[in-house]
Amino acid sequence: MTLTQQTAKHLRDIHFGGNWTTTNLKDVLSDVSWKEATTQIDEFNTIAVLTYHTTYYINALLDVLEGKALTSKDELSFLCPQLSSEFEWQNIQRSAWDNVEKAAVLIEGFSDEKLKEDFTDEKYGSYYRNIHGIIEHMHYHLGQIVILKRLVRKLNEEE
Repeated sequence: MTLTQQTAKHLRDIHFGGNWTTTNLKDVLSDVSWKEATTQIDEFNTIAVLTYHTTYYINALLDVLEGKALTSKDELSFLCPQLSSEFEWQNIQRSAWDNVEKAAVLIEGFSDEKLKEDFTDEKYGSYYRNIHGIIEHMHYHLGQIVILKRLVRKLNEEE
């Protein structure tokens, strides 16, 4: 397996399963309702906001992989649209799964040498650094989502 194939697999694994942590975003969110996803606990981000935030970077990656300019900005990554229905919540997830798969397919099509190249600008480092950074970032926030899911459900039991 090439390094680009391994990288694409790693990206898929954290989103769809198969990684060594045995936890993935799709499974964790599979039974989270829109109401749970938007439940605010203290000043913490909601599950919906963290899902939006992590997939914001997948969308930015996908744009670059498709040859578009990098236009994302960190300060915009937490600006989750107000969700008012289960349909909207499911739509965010469907879009995320589609974009992860599109990105993985594009990564698989690269040569291993491409991973060493600058990601749009040398100040951002290599494609390798950015793609693996997104994967690490997902692991970090996935842990938060798991904890928030437990807290939201505990809160709902108490009501």
